[in-house]
Amino acid sequence: MVYQPAVIIGAPRSGTNMLRDVLTSLEGIATWPCDEINYIWRHGNVRFPSDEIPADRATPVIKSYIQQSFEDIREKYSADIVVEKTCANSLRVPFVDVVVPDAKYVFIYRDGIDATGSAKERWTAELDIPYILEKVRFVPKMDLPYYALRYCWARIYRLISRQKRLAFWGPALNGMQETLQQHTLNEVCALQWQQCIDKSEEAFSRMPEDKVVRVRYEDFVRNPVAELSRILEFLGKEVPQHRIERAVERVSPRSLGKGRKALGEHEVANLEALVGDTLRRYDYL
Repeated sequence: MVYQPAVIIGAPRSGTNMLRDVLTSLEGIATWPCDEINYIWRHGNVRFPSDEIPADRATPVIKSYIQQSFEDIREKYSADIVVEKTCANSLRVPFVDVVVPDAKYVFIYRDGIDATGSAKERWTAELDIPYILEKVRFVPKMDLPYYALRYCWARIYRLISRQKRLAFWGPALNGMQETLQQHTLNEVCALQWQQCIDKSEEAFSRMPEDKVVRVRYEDFVRNPVAELSRILEFLGKEVPQHRIERAVERVSPRSLGKGRKALGEHEVANLEALVGDTLRRYDYL
């Protein structure tokens, strides 16, 4: 069976979950029954020091393993489109494109200051057992000991950290430990957003235009029917209007500006100075 792989690319807290859930609520579109599959993407590169995995590390064995995971989802759900969403992929789009060469990309982006205000909460979140158990099912067995130790350390670190944060969360940048030592947690979240956006855009600028559709989060939540219709047309999926309307019934703009408000004017000004170049490029500053 021929199917279309569709990879959602976006920084953390930029609407990637929302978009995936809306798409997979439609018949014929499926995904993994967990939040992200970074464990699968990193198989064979589990000890690589960041999520910025270069394309030349996509060996034939790694490509075959990840492609089979896509095929398993396609077969299990008889899907026309298999949607994948892992935020760390925004740091390694060329690697993803080598692994899944037939993929189409939905690049969703959001005001980086709003995203930062939301991401900080995840760095300091409490233990979520059901969430962990969902993801553990998709950890390659040979990688389980490594991730078990990392997860235990992350939780221990949260107990002893002055900021009460995890040892790591979200896409791992090159030089992540130095970044954590040199910047506040808000600044780290803003830099994660910036690197995810900049590296994704750099990769997409070298691809054919028909490989990627760009989606502004603020436009999607304000006009979800039109934006979802545009995405489905890009993916080559015909869906009746009433089903599109039903799929976006719960989409709301109520989170717009929430992160900025939570951070306060002084901190917003500090972050705008730090990642202002990228904010300006996307008309957020």
